[in-house]
Amino acid sequence: MRRSFFFCLLLALPLAFVMVSSVAPIEGSAKKTKTQSGVEKKTGAQQPGAVRGKEQAAKDAARATEISPGRTEARSAILVEASTGTVLFEQNADEPIEPASFTKIATLYLIFEGIKQGRIHLNDEVLISEAAWRTGGSKMFVQIGTRVPLEELIKGIAVVSGNDACVAAAEHLSGSVDAFVDAMNSKAKELRMTRTRFLNPNGLPAEGQITTARDMATMDMAYLNAFPEALGFHSMKEYSYNKVQQYNRNHLLFKDPTIDGLKTGYIAASGYHLSATSKRDGMRLIAVVMGAQNAPIREREALKLLNYGFRQFTLVQPFQEGQAVAKAGVWKGQKDEIQIYPAENASLLIQQNQKNLLKWEIHVPSDVTAPIKAGQQMGEIVFLVSGQAKRSVALVSREDIPLGGWFKRSWQTVVSLRTIGWRWLSRILAGIAIAVVLLTLQSRRKSKKKLAE
Repeated sequence: MRRSFFFCLLLALPLAFVMVSSVAPIEGSAKKTKTQSGVEKKTGAQQPGAVRGKEQAAKDAARATEISPGRTEARSAILVEASTGTVLFEQNADEPIEPASFTKIATLYLIFEGIKQGRIHLNDEVLISEAAWRTGGSKMFVQIGTRVPLEELIKGIAVVSGNDACVAAAEHLSGSVDAFVDAMNSKAKELRMTRTRFLNPNGLPAEGQITTARDMATMDMAYLNAFPEALGFHSMKEYSYNKVQQYNRNHLLFKDPTIDGLKTGYIAASGYHLSATSKRDGMRLIAVVMGAQNAPIREREALKLLNYGFRQFTLVQPFQEGQAVAKAGVWKGQKDEIQIYPAENASLLIQQNQKNLLKWEIHVPSDVTAPIKAGQQMGEIVFLVSGQAKRSVALVSREDIPLGGWFKRSWQTVVSLRTIGWRWLSRILAGIAIAVVLLTLQSRRKSKKKLAE
């Protein structure tokens, strides 16, 4: 009988082990979920199904208020928040219009991209061709056959809108103007500027060269987000080259100290353009005004849009860029803890009068099980306004954590018995007891058969 009992226990142990393993933490899942909340968090359950994507949140913010700056005195205009792309105001934003010197933002985009990729450098000595020297319109006044540092050409483009500098830089980067224009249009396509076509690098009149205020706002946002250092050039109030001193054509730089860019433009066929950008209290706005009757009107309308945006909206960014917002324990891994980060900029654009109604919640697991991959989703941040979820941002790992050694994994499996809970433990014990009883009965029947024989 004693042998049968121990034999039954030996048979039941694998069953118990299987049941224990079935309740151990699985990869990427939580043994329990913990919620960390922002300073402004209030009690209240999240409404199911309310979490929306980034694009929907942007649309909600744009429609949230009926307050408007009124129509602008221009053919088209748009106001956007730079980090989220939220449109705060638009007027005929998709009307086709000649870009004029707005084209130079595409030129500068390719220049800074080439520098970032290491194909060209700021201290490159650029040979000035006859074609560059002969280019008309606004000029930097480079001289044929001379060599000019690329950094000086960038200043000439950004500050004094030098058409000659654009041709020289295009030839240096791509070998020819035609090849450079092809690259400009490829970049526009990449950025989904569906209504834009470039025909030269400087914006001089060319039949078929076209864009829209929305497309230019798209390029401006991409440009500033990719190369924020470019504002060091755009914010220069004056520039002198070849003994010719010129002032920045963006006169808002002289009127508002928060404005640090971006570009003006004018040709007779389209009128006066201005793309103005300003950063206040951590939020950057871009106002694009196209087709105004004169320069003072474009400046007034752009500044009006910027002031409206800053007065009515605020960008809430509760976490510093690059900051881990939570951590979790790691089971059966080579490390015992992992830091968790937002997958993208964790911010929300809302109306100023809704700021006190905002809260955010961080949902992360207490523990996860190795292996863990970099970029693996670990939870989410949910932003809520008046209890309604407006945006969710995924939380991810930034490192790989492979499985730990055999001994560590085995030991943590045993330790996990303490965290199973009484319900699961009672089921396991009941399973063992049933197995023991059945096996004992079977053993007794066999014994009786042998005695009967």
